[in-house]
Amino acid sequence: MSSYLIDKKAIVLIGMPGAGKSTIGVLLAKTLSRGFLDTDIWIQSQEGKRLQEILDELGPQDFCKMEEEYLCSIKPEPIVIATGGSAVYCQRGMGYLKTFGTIILLDILLHTLKERLSDLGTRGVVMEKGQSFEKLYADRMPLYKKFADFTVDCSGLRHEEVVDMIVEYLGKRGML
Repeated sequence: MSSYLIDKKAIVLIGMPGAGKSTIGVLLAKTLSRGFLDTDIWIQSQEGKRLQEILDELGPQDFCKMEEEYLCSIKPEPIVIATGGSAVYCQRGMGYLKTFGTIILLDILLHTLKERLSDLGTRGVVMEKGQSFEKLYADRMPLYKKFADFTVDCSGLRHEEVVDMIVEYLGKRGML
């Protein structure tokens, strides 16, 4: 049995769209020999539609209600979970994940996110009509920080370096 499975907590990655949650989540799951769940992909596969289509049909508020139901139905097991960027709007869902998971915020500078995201209109990002990306960032960051057990400043780091920082944090807290 892998020593990485001693701690039964899930590792939950949160952050803005484009922060690297899915990519880092896969790498972290490989490193820790854990399963991986990307909640955006899971929702798409269960609903049979792309996130943007679901968002267009439901609107931001109902999308978040649906997302919360998905979050609250995740089995508490030692996996790596990459949430959608809007998961922090789901108070009950985030509270539930916190009961069995360590929440890690992948923090990245606004200008870097803007460089990475050219497809905001089709990506399935929960935004109010007319809301700028800067305003979305300003609204979400306090929520991410509220739920985070640990924040990784990803500025200038390669994905592998971010994974190393997370593993180091978990190791120092006896979670490995």
